[in-house]
Amino acid sequence: MAGTANAAAGDAFARERLRRWRMVLGGEEDGTGCALAGRDAAMDAALSALYGRDGGNGRSGRQAKGGERSAGLGGSAPHVARWLGDIRTYFPGSVVQIMQRDAIERLGLASLLLEPEMLEAVEPDVHLVGTLLSLHKAMPETTRETARAVVRTVVERLEARLASRTRATLTGALDRSARTGRPRHADIDWNRTIRANLKNYLPEYRTVVPERLIGYGRAAQAVKKEVVLCVDQSGSMAASVVHASVFGAVLASMRTIATRLVVFDTAVVDLTDQLTDPVDVLFGTQLGGGTDINRALAYCQSKITRPADTVVVLISDLYEGGIRDEMLGRVAAMKASGTEFVALLALSDEGAPAYDREHAAALAALGVPAFACTPDLFPEVMAAALEKRPLPLP
Repeated sequence: MAGTANAAAGDAFARERLRRWRMVLGGEEDGTGCALAGRDAAMDAALSALYGRDGGNGRSGRQAKGGERSAGLGGSAPHVARWLGDIRTYFPGSVVQIMQRDAIERLGLASLLLEPEMLEAVEPDVHLVGTLLSLHKAMPETTRETARAVVRTVVERLEARLASRTRATLTGALDRSARTGRPRHADIDWNRTIRANLKNYLPEYRTVVPERLIGYGRAAQAVKKEVVLCVDQSGSMAASVVHASVFGAVLASMRTIATRLVVFDTAVVDLTDQLTDPVDVLFGTQLGGGTDINRALAYCQSKITRPADTVVVLISDLYEGGIRDEMLGRVAAMKASGTEFVALLALSDEGAPAYDREHAAALAALGVPAFACTPDLFPEVMAAALEKRPLPLP
């Protein structure tokens, strides 16, 4: 009996292994001898439509001549909308987002996103928002409200994930940056207090007598710090633009921080007056085009009125199309005036981006390390900048 059970288990394992290989290899003549049915066949058809060899030929994943696996989403919006519904049925959300992105890039479906039935079928995510923003100037009126609803869904998800922690982290940083000479015990800044009283060190007792206490104050509701977000809106920075818009709105909601949002390509656009609604901010951007960091920094520099209380955050891959030496000179001048300067190569969850290494090295030589930052790390980076302490580099 035990031998029979083990044999049955071995057979089941072998069949499952063949099934998995069949799903990976695709096509009917794959050498596994395993036929798919039901849900497996539907999943295979959805994958074939996107990842088959003859992308976009309308065969819907059936076998092409010569045994090659083919693809087929065709050019029909209803066909694509049906496929989008299928993949949401058969795959988890994270996989759906990858497949949607691949479909847009591999099969040239961007133009179909201008149709309402398509937008209603897609799974909203940051990358889809980037695609919609690059297309929104060409959108017909019938599609724009649907597109705004898709963008708002993504923005609200990001705000729910990031807003509370950002406000709490930065409020704490602002409180700690306000110093007082008569702190409560819980508010004593022991590091600063000890440094200020080292002259009162008593060797025989191996202790410092604190004649003067230095403590954290409590930030009043008046504006204490100014933050300038300077965001590259070239096509490769789409996810960063989305996250920066959300963070800009969160910062603008804090009465103790005066926030300015500037986006740029070869032109500079100040979107500060739209910060109450990040969706309006996003539809005010123009993804694509060249890059003139120097011009953008010149504008930001002209808006700084309190250098010692200002943080400038440049979010760019640093591929400069303007005047390199002037760009670096402006960064150096802002730092010399007391402004905190932060350079982020990306503000997204996508990992290390492509960037101009020469310009990044030049910024590092000025004491401005350039690094990619995830949205979850951004509040800590901003808190460190507001307190003028070393940034938490990833």
